[in-house]
Amino acid sequence: MTSEAETPVKAFVIDRRDNTATALESIRKGERILFVGDSNMKCLIAIEDIRAEHKLALRPISKDSAVVKYGMPIGHATRPIAAGEWIHLHNCGSNYDERSNHLDTESGAPSDIDYV
Repeated sequence: MTSEAETPVKAFVIDRRDNTATALESIRKGERILFVGDSNMKCLIAIEDIRAEHKLALRPISKDSAVVKYGMPIGHATRPIAAGEWIHLHNCGSNYDERSNHLDTESGAPSDIDYV
């Protein structure tokens, strides 16, 4: 019998070419992630907490390399990203919206505007 702590959390891979997956539920550091969708991978261990509906790296992504989702590059790594790491504004720049690269990671508020 599998205990709740041993039950893997799920993340969805949209396209086999992706180097990202989307967390279908919140993932805690150290939890085993089971991949569903179009994935060659079975599972991975999260190296940090990842919020539900956020992206995580399926494999290491080097700085300036493409972050791929939907089988297409959606952004680029602004620093090295490890497998099992959360991908968000702190380590990924958008290829489509330069402004998104200046948003606060937690609040989403612009950080390139001085309101004083």
